[in-house]
Amino acid sequence: MFFYVSKVFWLVVAPSTLLTVLAVAGLALSLRWHQLGMTLATIGAVGLLLIGLGPFGRMLLVPLEGRFPPYVESGRQVDGIIVLGGSELPGISAARGQPSFQESAERILAMGELARLYPNARIVVAGGSGRLSDSPMQEADVVRMALPQIGLAEERVMFESASRNTAENARLAMALVKPAPGENWLLVTSAYHMPRAVGCFRAVGFPVTAYPVDFRTTGVPGYFRLFSSVAEGLSFFELALREWVGLAVYYFTGRIDSPLPGPEAR
Repeated sequence: MFFYVSKVFWLVVAPSTLLTVLAVAGLALSLRWHQLGMTLATIGAVGLLLIGLGPFGRMLLVPLEGRFPPYVESGRQVDGIIVLGGSELPGISAARGQPSFQESAERILAMGELARLYPNARIVVAGGSGRLSDSPMQEADVVRMALPQIGLAEERVMFESASRNTAENARLAMALVKPAPGENWLLVTSAYHMPRAVGCFRAVGFPVTAYPVDFRTTGVPGYFRLFSSVAEGLSFFELALREWVGLAVYYFTGRIDSPLPGPEAR
């Protein structure tokens, strides 16, 4: 139930959708209630412009991406590598017969690099489908198609293809690999998503070492730097807002133990 509610909720409250509907509804209402309609239309249009061109998306993303620093080799043995799904495009991959990925394909590139650096480490790809409707293939299946392109043998990789969200990624990966106490597992996902991902793994008793990739900002908000298009700014803003909302919901529903998980003190 949680999965379906979360998907429907975001379909309704996504700012680009909400503000566009508000603007269009305002214009329609203005035909009968001019002042009310034009007020709503103005709020919708101005909201789209402010969010789309202003720095708000970067402002929300920077603290998420800065929560876990880039991975630095410490000399500690790496026993395993977990790569979270989410970068794949299953529909296009199935239709075109070749693996297709979104911006966060750095996750897959990092998997290939880490596999070469740590030839004895176990590798897990965790990801089923986050779609409400049936998917033509699972996220893990797209990664399987891409393995020859990154020079990684399929028998080297374990696939967890039943999870639909980050909490399920953690729980099902834990059940699949059954990590021994003291093992060092690297967790590969987008930097902005790392706090929630690490929190989910900690909550199921699976300590991991963060390996953030797919950075979207330089680390500074750029308060006076506008986005080049409304579409670009809206994309940044919705990506960040969705992650912050996800953190809040996961915390209040007990799926993570901290509102903003960070590195543990050593």
